[in-house]
Amino acid sequence: MPKVLISDKMSPIAAEIFTQKGVEVDFKPGMSVEDLTSCIGDYDGLAIRSSTKVTEDVLNAAPNLKVIGRAGIGVDNVDIPAATARGVVVMNTPFGNSITTAEHAISMMMALARQIPQANQSTQEGKWEKSKFMGVELYGKTLGVIGCGNIGAIVISRAKGLQMRVVGYDPFMSEDRAKELGIEKVELDELFGQSDFITLHVPKNEHTANIINANAIDKMKDGVRIINCARGGLIDEAALLDALNSGKVAGAALDVFAVEPAHENPLFGHENLICTPHLGASTSEAQVNVAVQVAEQMADYLVSGAIQNAINTASISAEDAPKLKPYMNLAEQLGGFAGQITESAIKRIAIRYEGTVAGLNTKPLTSIIVAHALKPMMDSVNMVNAVTRAQDQGIAIDETVNDQSTDWKSAITLTIETENRESRSVSGALFTGKEPRLVEIEGVRIEAAITPNMLFIRNWDKPGMIGDVGRVLGDAGINIADFRLGRTAPGEQAICLIAVDDAPANDVLDRAKALEQVQSIKPLRF
Repeated sequence: MPKVLISDKMSPIAAEIFTQKGVEVDFKPGMSVEDLTSCIGDYDGLAIRSSTKVTEDVLNAAPNLKVIGRAGIGVDNVDIPAATARGVVVMNTPFGNSITTAEHAISMMMALARQIPQANQSTQEGKWEKSKFMGVELYGKTLGVIGCGNIGAIVISRAKGLQMRVVGYDPFMSEDRAKELGIEKVELDELFGQSDFITLHVPKNEHTANIINANAIDKMKDGVRIINCARGGLIDEAALLDALNSGKVAGAALDVFAVEPAHENPLFGHENLICTPHLGASTSEAQVNVAVQVAEQMADYLVSGAIQNAINTASISAEDAPKLKPYMNLAEQLGGFAGQITESAIKRIAIRYEGTVAGLNTKPLTSIIVAHALKPMMDSVNMVNAVTRAQDQGIAIDETVNDQSTDWKSAITLTIETENRESRSVSGALFTGKEPRLVEIEGVRIEAAITPNMLFIRNWDKPGMIGDVGRVLGDAGINIADFRLGRTAPGEQAICLIAVDDAPANDVLDRAKALEQVQSIKPLRF
């Protein structure tokens, strides 16, 4: 039975879901790094929120770990490259707190427009400074939304309900999507120049870190107001402080900071700053939602192989998992076969999907093929890290799909090109819809099932070949389970694929290589 550790405070519903789905669960919030490192080796899954830091040291102590589930959106507290290198799937829950976070951003914008926190404090102090707190209306103002994904889209719908004009910047948003949202898609500099209010809804990465800096602020309207309920580090806080001091920025509302917990910050105390302690996802509804989602996602992966909302690998929905399973077996065999018969450095891996399989989610299949093709030359490679490791080695990966297939209902063809300009290709199909078969090797038609021990022989098509090879194996006491042949033309080059009950020793292979008809012989293990 899979075993999961919940190491942060989380709704008890999460533990209930794990148990219902057949996963053993331990709930140990508030662990020290030392305690986590000492026990993590016992678990297949780790469910966290923002407190647990999953470092490379923690991952090194977790040989059995298969999945990390973040109950929330941000995964800044997980070493993604280290997890990927170890084949650990990292998931988040991008939808569970979307409404809550969007509503917080709208609340911060309203509070900023009317200086509600400052007016509240002043009134409770008995000052009654009615003329001091002159606000601005949201009606008719332009809101610039940086990042128009799940949360950004909800913010947009709420802002349009307030009859604001909305412009959006998102390099991944199509014009059709912008029309669907009812906004104008603009470039970042245009957004800066047009907006009365700017709100951020992007992850922090190398492209978005300090996306609002001194240069960006210079391009903004005088008196602009800025809201950040996304991630700390998206705003250069020193530049923002200068702009607040000069009046270029009329006000800022921040729920997140570059360093958290933010017990002190140069921005604190500014009269035009509103701040909250990372409350974007802090509603009872959101906490239940993300706990439910992370438990369901992790349990589905550990029990059935379904991968949802993965950060570092292709997702496989629970609906797709049973459809993909037989193709995943075929992909593993194709990659393993091609990788073992390739003897020089790989430069390119090309995969062609034809027929029914072309209409499925082929990304996981590609990851599996690449992983098994690379295993003979790389340690600790798997479907999670295969594509990344291949790219690190300068190996090109090409994928094509064609929903038409001339010979088979579904077929997958893998071609490997090496630095010696050699090309190795193998095609496979499913018999009876579930049984993987090799159907073509290097242009030669052949039908064979993969077994644990096999011999792949390139030979000349001459009489006596079968008998001579059989005699060598028989003399060594090795039983032949299956013998498949194929040739390009009579008397020309041919191949044979032999399933044997036991792996031949090197001296047996040497005797087979010495046969007149044999060009090469390669033992294969699956």
